[in-house]
Amino acid sequence: MLFDLPLEQLKTYKPERPEPADFDSFWARTLSEARQFPLAARFEPVETGLKLVKTFDVTYNGFGGQPIKGWFIIPKGAKGPLPCVVEFIGYGGGRGLAHEWLSWANAGYAHFVMDTRGQGSTWRVGDTPDPELEGGNPQIPGFMTRGVLKPETYYYRRVFTDAVRAVEAARSHELVDKNRVAVTGGSQGGGISLATAGLVPDVALAMPDVPFLCHYRRAVELIDTEPYNEITRYCKNHRDQIETVFNTLSYFDGMNFAVRAKAEALFSVGLMDTICPPSTVFAAFNHYNAKKDIRIWQFNNHEGGEGYQGLERLKFANERLA
Repeated sequence: MLFDLPLEQLKTYKPERPEPADFDSFWARTLSEARQFPLAARFEPVETGLKLVKTFDVTYNGFGGQPIKGWFIIPKGAKGPLPCVVEFIGYGGGRGLAHEWLSWANAGYAHFVMDTRGQGSTWRVGDTPDPELEGGNPQIPGFMTRGVLKPETYYYRRVFTDAVRAVEAARSHELVDKNRVAVTGGSQGGGISLATAGLVPDVALAMPDVPFLCHYRRAVELIDTEPYNEITRYCKNHRDQIETVFNTLSYFDGMNFAVRAKAEALFSVGLMDTICPPSTVFAAFNHYNAKKDIRIWQFNNHEGGEGYQGLERLKFANERLA
């Protein structure tokens, strides 16, 4: 059902952003600390049985110099320089198997898929642990409240830093055109791509689909579905920590990255989405501070446009990067 604001109101919905005063210095410090460790990106060829693409098992150093896994897939025989799509994964999923990521390489792109630390046991396997369990607060099972009492210990500080370093790792490969790098992903991957566009303003394109991690307070007050419900259940039990929780989340809100992004963007939204409500997506879209467009899927839930949106992304990228 259409449970959120009417479409005409969604198109102009631009709520006040809960931006902390030290947002920029927090992220500048975070990335500076990460860059004290060598990137050390390693691309090791692997045999997959696929004849038309070449696949590499990637390891690079992310937050805290900790090793992050990924896939790097290119058309076989490519000489470069190639446009590159860096892709981030939905909540609970990992990088999976290399043959699950073939569209971009078959369209002539280099494709870098970042594994998500600590995830990969819900719907697609992952290979990157999260050794940083600092913070110590009790948490609701999942990732949304891990280390949530301080921005410095919150889980997504590590993930967003890993994502920035993923772009740097992709750009380090000799076949990648450093000026033609796009970021994309769906749901959590959409939220990560939005954060990355805000933190790496010289990426060429951003393509966040049905993005998660935007306008947290609106989401938890409007819906009762996972993963936002992890925050709701935490606050239900820890009644004295509610403002502390939302203060931390303000450092990771997609609206605050959207105003800093410079890359041309293509968003998507499902108007019946009960996981990432339409108003939270439009909040980020309407605050996005660069050239942008959005594909609206009127009768879809969190699946959004699925294959149809894949065609939209490919057309969007081809017209600007190919």
